[in-house]
Amino acid sequence: MYAYAIQTAKGKFDGSAEERDGKLHFKGSVATEAEKNEIWTAIKTIPTWQNDIVADITVRPAAAGSAPAAAPRTYTVKPGDTLSKIAKEFLGSAGAYLKIFAANQDQLTDPDKIKPGQVLRIP
Repeated sequence: MYAYAIQTAKGKFDGSAEERDGKLHFKGSVATEAEKNEIWTAIKTIPTWQNDIVADITVRPAAAGSAPAAAPRTYTVKPGDTLSKIAKEFLGSAGAYLKIFAANQDQLTDPDKIKPGQVLRIP
């Protein structure tokens, strides 16, 4: 049940992800907010995640002299928009709409149901 979340964290997550007492415990850090969000998106695919997951995931401070992280891109949905249309504009391919859907699963349940005024994260 937890395999997808653990697999998503591999290579990004500096810490531990282990099953203990019937719950998945994540404790550690990642390099960017985007990596943190990716792991949380994977965690939220577990139907009972709110009861089964204990997570403390932090973003490590940037190393001295490194470039600051780029601000996340967002897009406010307009009447007539589709995820495919938005994906073509921002990601170069209408078929990349699932990337936008995955980045916004906290507010989207169906890629065909977006509403004007929604602010979507663009990966």
